[in-house]
Amino acid sequence: MQRGSSLHKFLLVILSVALLSAGWLVGTGLTLLVALIPLLIISENYTSSTRDWWRMCGWAALTFLLWYAATIWWVWIAAPIGPIAAGIVGTFYNLCAFMTYHYVSKRGPRALAYTLLIAIWIATEWAYNSADVMTFPWLLLGNGFSGDVWAVQWYEYTGIFGGTLWALCSNVAIFEILRTRTTTAKVRAAIFIVAPIILSLTLLYTYTPSGRHAQISVIQPNVPCYPEERMAADKLDPTADVERLMGEVPATSTFVLMPESAMAYLPRVGSINEANIESIAPVIRDIYDNKPSATKAIAGASTMRYYGDMPATETARYSDIYGWYDYFNSALLCNSGGAVEDIYHKGRLVIGVEAVPLKELFDLFEVDLGGVAGQLGWGKEFKIFENNGVRIAPAICYEGLYGEFMTGFANKGAEVIGVISNDGWWGNTPGHKRLFDFCRLRAIECRRAIARSANTGISGFISPIGTTIGDRLTWDEEGTLTAQLELRSDKTIYVLYGDWIARIATYIAVLSLLYYVAYRIRKRNHLVD
Repeated sequence: MQRGSSLHKFLLVILSVALLSAGWLVGTGLTLLVALIPLLIISENYTSSTRDWWRMCGWAALTFLLWYAATIWWVWIAAPIGPIAAGIVGTFYNLCAFMTYHYVSKRGPRALAYTLLIAIWIATEWAYNSADVMTFPWLLLGNGFSGDVWAVQWYEYTGIFGGTLWALCSNVAIFEILRTRTTTAKVRAAIFIVAPIILSLTLLYTYTPSGRHAQISVIQPNVPCYPEERMAADKLDPTADVERLMGEVPATSTFVLMPESAMAYLPRVGSINEANIESIAPVIRDIYDNKPSATKAIAGASTMRYYGDMPATETARYSDIYGWYDYFNSALLCNSGGAVEDIYHKGRLVIGVEAVPLKELFDLFEVDLGGVAGQLGWGKEFKIFENNGVRIAPAICYEGLYGEFMTGFANKGAEVIGVISNDGWWGNTPGHKRLFDFCRLRAIECRRAIARSANTGISGFISPIGTTIGDRLTWDEEGTLTAQLELRSDKTIYVLYGDWIARIATYIAVLSLLYYVAYRIRKRNHLVD
C-alpha cells in the first residue's frame, strides 16, 4: 500500500464515519463489519515514527468525533453538554484501542496488534458501559445491529459485546485480505462473517415458544415534555387524555403500562412523598373511572423520600423546609382501588440530566449543569411487579440500553419486561427510534417479550426473538395498544453470566500488553528477530 495524500485520507475518514454511523441512522449495522477498514488502511500507510503516530491519532480522532456528531447530535436538544462530553470520552476510549494497535503493528507481531485492537476496544466499551456516572453506551458497536435482529440471535449467549467482537474480527479479517491477498485470509474472513449469521438463523428457526401468554396494554398520551409546548398543545392538564386512553384498555389485560413521567404531568399529583403515597389514591381511582378492574397499572412518577436532619445517601439534597431528601424517577404499581402496591426506583440514570458526573467537584464550585432534574437518587434494588401470577419487570427508559443490568430483572424472576419511557425531550430525531430498537436486543439477550410505553413514539411490543408484535404508536401519535405476550421463566447464558466476553477481553488486553512489553525487552536484547 502506498502513502496517500491528505485528501485521500480525509475521504477514507468520511467513508469510515458513514459505515460506522449506518447502524444508528439507516437501520442496518452490517456495514460495521467493514467500517474500520478505511482507518486500518490509513494506519498501514504510516511509519513507526512519533510524528506519524500523531498524524494517525489525528485522523482516528477526527473519525470517532464525526461518528459521535453524526449519531448523537440530537442529545443537544435536551442537554447541550451531553453530546460534547459523550463524544470526548467515547473518542478517548476508541483511541486507546486503535492507537495501541497502530503502535504495536509497527513494532511487534501483527497478530498481537490485532489482538490488542479487539481486546482493548471491548474492554473500553465495557468501561463506558459499566461506570456509575460517566457512562453512555449508545455507540457500543454491538448496539449497531439493533436493526438486524435476524443476524444476532446469538446475543442470548454473548450480549452486545458478542456483536462488537463480530464487527472487529470481521474488519481485521477483511483487511488481511487486502493486505496479503492469500487464500487463507479469504477463508478466515468468510468464516468470521458467515458463521455467526448461520448460527443466528439456526437459532431463529428453531426457537420454541413457551406456550404461556399474558395480555398487556400500553398507552401513549403524547404529552409534550416542555411546559411551553404543553401550553401550546392545550395539555397543561392531560388528566382527561389519560383517563380516556385508560378507558380503551380491555378488562382482560393483566397490566397496563403508562409512560415515564405519566403521574408527574398530572397537576393533581406532581412529585409524590413516599411517606404519604396514599394521597394520590383519588387520582388513581379517577384514572380507572372508579370501576373495579383486575388490571394493574404501571405508571411513571417522580417520588421523594425524606431523611430529616441526616444525609442518608450520597445523592441526598438539602432543603430548609424539608431537611435532607432524595428525588427519584420511579415506577408505581397501582390497582383500581387507588392503592400503590409497590414502587421501583430507576437504577440507571441519564448522565448530565439525572446523574451529575464528579458531583463533589461541581458542588464545591457551585457549578449548575442545568438539565431536567439534577442529581437523582439511585435505585438499588430490582423489583418485580406481579398480578394474577404474571411477573413483569418495571424498567425505566435509559435502563433499556444496559444489557447486563436488564438481566437483573430476569434473574429476579421476571417473565416479561415492561419499559416505560419519555422520549419526547429530543423531538422527532433518531433518539426515540433507536431506544425502541435497543429493546429488541434486550429481548433477545434475556429471551423475554417486551411491552414498551413511551410518552410519545415509540410504544409497542417486542417478541423474545426481537421482532415487533402488531402495531406501533410512533412519533406524535396518541393511543392504546394491547397484545398477547409470551411469558418465559428460563434463563439464557447471557442472563446467567452477563458480559462474560467483556471480562475475558479485559484479561486478554492486560496479558497482551504484558506480552508486548516482554517482547520488546527480548527484542532489545536480540533474543527475538
